[in-house]
Amino acid sequence: MQIAKNTVVQFHYTLSDATGVLESSHDHQPVLYLHGQPGLVEGLVDAMEGHSAEDTFTVHLPMDKAYGAREQDALQKVQVKHLHGAKKWKPGMVAIIQTEEGQRQVTVVKVGLSQATVDSNHPLAGKDLTFEVEILSVRQASEDELAHGHAHGDGGHQH
Repeated sequence: MQIAKNTVVQFHYTLSDATGVLESSHDHQPVLYLHGQPGLVEGLVDAMEGHSAEDTFTVHLPMDKAYGAREQDALQKVQVKHLHGAKKWKPGMVAIIQTEEGQRQVTVVKVGLSQATVDSNHPLAGKDLTFEVEILSVRQASEDELAHGHAHGDGGHQH
């Protein structure tokens, strides 16, 4: 079966930029996602279309197909209580905040008693990225997965 809209894909990846390897799913569980739903970088989704289980490939993404260019006016103040991912915050740490568009990663720039200044650029914004991908499995999504808009099972969402 080939990757297409409404298929569930399980895969491993290694992500790198010009400086070297940034992260790898081989250190954790493989990624499980519902193709055609938001959640993955646009360029990676496009590159996966049409691949099958056991395929391995490399895709080079310019910043505009990855996390975009860095915005210069992306600093904003938020209440420290809205930062998720750690108990004590220091400059340079990556936090998760909840926005109207869903969860977003931000980088802490400065921390005060109740407020923090964060850079709302994605930590990988402004970088050309390379993904090495290994497709483990591809299957048709279940009715539940389609109704919920995400994959269920190991590496996906569990209810």
